[in-house]
Amino acid sequence: MKRLALAVTLVAIATPTIAQNAGQIARVRGGSSCAGCNLFQGDFSGLQARGLNLSGSRLRQADLSLSVMNRTRFSNADLRDVEAYGGVFSSSSFNGANLTNASFVGAYLEGASFNGATLTGANFSGARLSRATGLTQGQLNGACGDGSTTLPGSLRIPDC
Repeated sequence: MKRLALAVTLVAIATPTIAQNAGQIARVRGGSSCAGCNLFQGDFSGLQARGLNLSGSRLRQADLSLSVMNRTRFSNADLRDVEAYGGVFSSSSFNGANLTNASFVGAYLEGASFNGATLTGANFSGARLSRATGLTQGQLNGACGDGSTTLPGSLRIPDC
């Protein structure tokens, strides 16, 4: 019995885990919502879709560069290490999302919501956030930007 358990354990360890779901990535690239999907390392660069529901999805290391995804729900999604250079995400929800080490350089985030989002190491250089909601100074202290980053009210962001 112990040998069988050991053999099962070794097979489980040696079996590669599925890093992403190509079918789910294709669905989103086609403009469909996919809440809770495994979109790990998906290429969504240049995607033009609005109002998608990607809540709870795993988008870690995905490429959202130059995409236009207005009114998209990224609530509670894993957006760690995402590249979103020049993306347009107006009125999108990032509530509760993990944006650790994400790059939103030059992104348009007017009207986006960040209640409870983790922004540690996120780069917002040149990003437009002046009408964003839910941002706190504590969140921004862990992120970075530059002189062209626009923020709401009296909030400030450390230089990158």
